[in-house]
Amino acid sequence: MGKQKLRIGKFTYSNLFPLFYMLEKKCDCSMYEFVGGVPSTLNKLIRTGKIDVSPSSSIEYLRCGEKYSLLDGHSISSDGPVRSILLFTKKPIAALDGHTILTSSHSETSVALLEIILRKYYRVRCKLKSAEVTHKSGASDVDAYLLIGDDALKAMKYYSDKVRKPGFISYDLGELWRKYARLPFTYALWIYRKDLSEEKSELMIRLKEDLDYAKKLAHKNLRKIAKESPMNGILTEEEIVTYWKSISYDFGDEYKKGLELFRKYSKELGLI
Repeated sequence: MGKQKLRIGKFTYSNLFPLFYMLEKKCDCSMYEFVGGVPSTLNKLIRTGKIDVSPSSSIEYLRCGEKYSLLDGHSISSDGPVRSILLFTKKPIAALDGHTILTSSHSETSVALLEIILRKYYRVRCKLKSAEVTHKSGASDVDAYLLIGDDALKAMKYYSDKVRKPGFISYDLGELWRKYARLPFTYALWIYRKDLSEEKSELMIRLKEDLDYAKKLAHKNLRKIAKESPMNGILTEEEIVTYWKSISYDFGDEYKKGLELFRKYSKELGLI
């Protein structure tokens, strides 16, 4: 029998494209098996042991932390606007009390973050209803909807022509969190299962080194990587680079403080 490969979750969104691009181009990935999916899908796969390690929603780690260890120094975070988690609403956010907001089923952290912002900072209660909304859905029969990932990026581009989408306001949840919490926000963490075999634990050490290397290369080559991005042609290369620069792949002390505040509020509101 051959050696078991390390099964690694891979976001299908473009937020982590630079890191995976460099990982696969510049590192020996012969002992890695990549499994693509949106955050909510990868959460289920790692929870049920179908993958070993993954960038996963922060809320997954907070809810099931006994199953996981953190791969230190890596996250998907922002210290201000993140550009890819957007609330579109016909009314100012403070006037949404009692209204329904359609939310993406692809990200549990973003939905929890929205709930916290609404209740803790604006003192409004809304019904959050999971739905398949995209940048072209319109959602004309509701007052507000949440888009994440590439759909949010496409929406900002698609609706830059105000004639196409009159009357909607957009809010960046990363920007709102920074404004009120005065801390960065961590959307996803790299986590791995504590019950890994010894063989796979050794591969985890190698993966950490590879990710550290890929992260350094990604920071230095964003413009080059943008030419290869699936979003190229939808966004300009400059817009793609600007987006990536709004994201931090690190996980320093301030990001950890932000995560702890997110944990505190999530507990208070019964989200974890």
